[in-house]
Amino acid sequence: MISDLHEVFSLSAKGMKKSVIRELLKLTRRPEVISFAGGLPDPSTFAVDEVAEIAAEVLATNGAQALQYSPTEGDPKLKDELIAHHEREDGIKLSPENILVTVASQQGLDLLAKIFVDRGDPVIVGLPTYVGGLGAFNSYGADMIGVPLDEDGMRMDLVERELERLRKRGEKPKLIYVVPDFQNPAGITMSEERRLKLIELARHYDVLIAEDSPYKELRYEGEPVRSIFALDGSGQVIGLHTFSKILFPGMRLGWVIADESVIQKLVIAKQSTDLCTPAFTQAIVAEFASRGLLGMAIEKVKGIYREKREIMLKALDDYMPDLPGLHWTRPDGGLFLWVCLPEHIDADELFYEAIEQNVAFVIGSAFHCDGSGRNCMRLNFSFPTKENIVEGVKRLAKVIEAHEESRRTTGDIVATP
Repeated sequence: MISDLHEVFSLSAKGMKKSVIRELLKLTRRPEVISFAGGLPDPSTFAVDEVAEIAAEVLATNGAQALQYSPTEGDPKLKDELIAHHEREDGIKLSPENILVTVASQQGLDLLAKIFVDRGDPVIVGLPTYVGGLGAFNSYGADMIGVPLDEDGMRMDLVERELERLRKRGEKPKLIYVVPDFQNPAGITMSEERRLKLIELARHYDVLIAEDSPYKELRYEGEPVRSIFALDGSGQVIGLHTFSKILFPGMRLGWVIADESVIQKLVIAKQSTDLCTPAFTQAIVAEFASRGLLGMAIEKVKGIYREKREIMLKALDDYMPDLPGLHWTRPDGGLFLWVCLPEHIDADELFYEAIEQNVAFVIGSAFHCDGSGRNCMRLNFSFPTKENIVEGVKRLAKVIEAHEESRRTTGDIVATP
């Protein structure tokens, strides 16, 4: 064995970090722990019987092809279904050359970073933003620049400030990465006005936009907002999508939509990664969609998650202590909401106190490229049962109350002037 293996690793490997969420989830596996930590779909939404029947039919009628290698670009039948889905949902007109089928959207993020990001390249991200995006960009050595959000999404005045600052230094970001619909982790939706301003800035400063859209179809109230990709129409935007949240994460299927030149480069990058996305899962989902089951499945998911979101919001209203600075988002869709604690409470420390009381969340600092957000947490409402949502919020409220009581008892209080 080499004496110092660390010296042999590439710069990219040395820069890789473990997923904070995946590491924390190891602590939540005890059956008595009510976990709001993962982003798991409710398994009751899975169309198990339909998938079993379709899988059997695929094997019986086209098994040799379904078990063979497939084109790197993706199964043509599935791509046709995706073209129809985008035109129906958002009025986007695509050709097969605009689509790459991936092993879920996380692979799309990794491939995107692989073809665009050199070590030290700036990438603009939200504060907070999806931890998987941070991980992908970090692996390729990106210099991530965080831009805060407000109730309408990423602040465009601050994006413009950063773009101008970089231009004066002779630099520009390779990408502006956004999760505009029911953002993970904050649950915030970017307004159409902000989306149009983002497109304007991207064109002016000649920067690509990476639009990550795992949850767009999961709207429970309010009017839908057109995707940035649809609003742009010029090739400035790259869209990342997945079946993991609207169908089944176990299929590991996602897709990228982009200008043909971008797709061609992504295809080459994917060929050296895994050659192709599994033909069998693509064939199953393509047949599932062709039978009209995709829309029905999405409606079922929306009905279940709408109710769970309402239950969590009511529980927070009913049981959370009345503390200055304690507040949470009220998302119109998606899987998550975002809780901000008083600034003196460190959610990283509170996590372990919560685990002792058998309730779990994800620490806010995991979603911040600069390590901030330590007084925040992400809560998931899609996976826990309705009863566990209420009980879990009660436990979490008691943990926060106990933390504050301990602080008062020990005298660790800063007097206000």
